[in-house]
Amino acid sequence: MIAIIRLPSAEGAVRVGEILAGAGLSAVEITLTTPGALSAISELRAAVAGSCLVGAGSVRTPEQAMSAREAGAEFLVTPTVRPAVLAATELPVVCGALTPTEIETAADCGAALVKVFPASAFGPGYLRELLAPMPELRLAPTGGVTPESVAEYAAAGAVAVGVGSALVDARLVAAGAWDVLRDRAARFMSAAASAWPT
Repeated sequence: MIAIIRLPSAEGAVRVGEILAGAGLSAVEITLTTPGALSAISELRAAVAGSCLVGAGSVRTPEQAMSAREAGAEFLVTPTVRPAVLAATELPVVCGALTPTEIETAADCGAALVKVFPASAFGPGYLRELLAPMPELRLAPTGGVTPESVAEYAAAGAVAVGVGSALVDARLVAAGAWDVLRDRAARFMSAAASAWPT
């Protein structure tokens, strides 16, 4: 599971990341649309020190990819198929795509995972249809994923999910509702453990 932190400011982003890492999440993405994201990535990477991967999201240019790497990002996430971003750095890239052609193009360009976005527009059945002729694809549906839908996406063939506002809500962060965030994280972690038992 990749937790997505997209906030109106970086204030609170590191605290959120620390809580999510403490809850057992293995990957946290801070989007570059969050003001001060690069500093937050550096600070969070130092704070969680190997217990959780810290990445940069909404990466759209090679320059952003390099800046994110220099800030300490361990992986990148793009909203669309961005071959230039994939070629700009050795970091793993989770590449956003939706149509079969985009998804296969992202995989062919070297994406570590393909973020099927927005997943909620088509649901788990869409993944099942995509994987029927292309079973080698590593898909991570993102957008509208809930604890209740994690198992359905896993059963359809997803290898991971990206989780945004259903987990990290800007209003909760602004209110400092850390217990609510911990509870949400626990629910997602329980769903993921059931969906992908080790």
